[in-house]
Amino acid sequence: MACKQFDRVAQFLNLPEKTQAIIKWPQRSLSVTFPVKMDSGEVRMFSGYRVQHHLALGPTKGGIRFDPDVTLGEISALAMWMSWKCALVGLPFGGAKGGVCCQPAEMSKKELEGLTRRYTQELIPFIGPQKDIPAPDIGTDEQIMAWMMDTYSMQVGYPVPGVVTGKPVTIGGTLGRKEATGKGVAFLVKKITELLKLPGPLRVIIQGFGNVGSVSACQLVKDGAVLVGVSDSSAALYNPKGINYFQLLEYKEKTGRLAGFPEADEMDGVELLCQHCDVLIPAAKERVINEVVAEKLRCRILAEGANGPTTPEADHILEERKEIFIIPDILCNSGGVIVSYFEWVQDMQSYFWSEAEVFNALCRILSGALDSIMQFSHENKVSTRMAALSLGIKKVAEAKEMRGVFP
Repeated sequence: MACKQFDRVAQFLNLPEKTQAIIKWPQRSLSVTFPVKMDSGEVRMFSGYRVQHHLALGPTKGGIRFDPDVTLGEISALAMWMSWKCALVGLPFGGAKGGVCCQPAEMSKKELEGLTRRYTQELIPFIGPQKDIPAPDIGTDEQIMAWMMDTYSMQVGYPVPGVVTGKPVTIGGTLGRKEATGKGVAFLVKKITELLKLPGPLRVIIQGFGNVGSVSACQLVKDGAVLVGVSDSSAALYNPKGINYFQLLEYKEKTGRLAGFPEADEMDGVELLCQHCDVLIPAAKERVINEVVAEKLRCRILAEGANGPTTPEADHILEERKEIFIIPDILCNSGGVIVSYFEWVQDMQSYFWSEAEVFNALCRILSGALDSIMQFSHENKVSTRMAALSLGIKKVAEAKEMRGVFP
């Protein structure tokens, strides 16, 4: 998907073949295998990866995921997307991504700590505040980031809070980081709603009720929207009259899942995506909107809270469906990396911001990036995704051209 998107944009921008090759291929790819002692006394081997896509604009930045489906190919694609995302919103970073192939839900806290510290130890020559700055992703959280920071700091002999972002506030994290992606999604939905002059209240369906999905839902409901559909890995729920978000959140915190929630009907997850709504937010994994689903969508705004939720084949269909406005993933879910950048800046300066300062700066950057996309889309008569990718890829290409090729 990432390569198909890049090839299409590179052709549109008429990038020279030399430049295409330089900015398409990951600059560094690390594959590691390491042992972890489990609670049973057994020693298990795990495979981990870290990909740094390019370093033309500054150190690389990107999440770490602990997931059984992690592969080097997946990590490379996510690093590429992160490159265009950082360039689009004006951050001084290249894209990176990392991960370990594991099932964190089946591991104890002690086992997770052992895995995190061994993985971090393998990464130490490749990461650092001026090299590569990891952050949380699927299967990881602020505790994982705290262990990574501590492992790195113990190795160099002094505290280095800027080596990771997404840490607890008590050890150099920033206020607002956990809510940043979801609040960014909700902010952009509100901006597009005003642009399209959609009457309220908005009817919203969210696929995925993790951090991004739940925060997006909370913010939109507070702004007057009606949540009519939501799903997680256990169930897809639908109630055309509306689902009480706060009751749903309480139920999820109590049971750990959405399945069995009494105030909505359960249905197939793909069927939920195709229900009538004003805003559809895929906030789970990649490739959930394929060409079959794209034909059946009945939303007005598609806000991509996840990375790569729409396949290239589906994109061709959606480009013909002018009634659907797409907020592309590299803009829509960029709130997380933007506030991660704020955290890194605060760590480097040892000067910390209020939550209001964080969110004001976030909204200013998102608003500026959206304006740039809308202008490029209008002037070049291309989709919002093509506009977003073109702006990001063009900036990286220009940086690579200016820096030249090292002999």
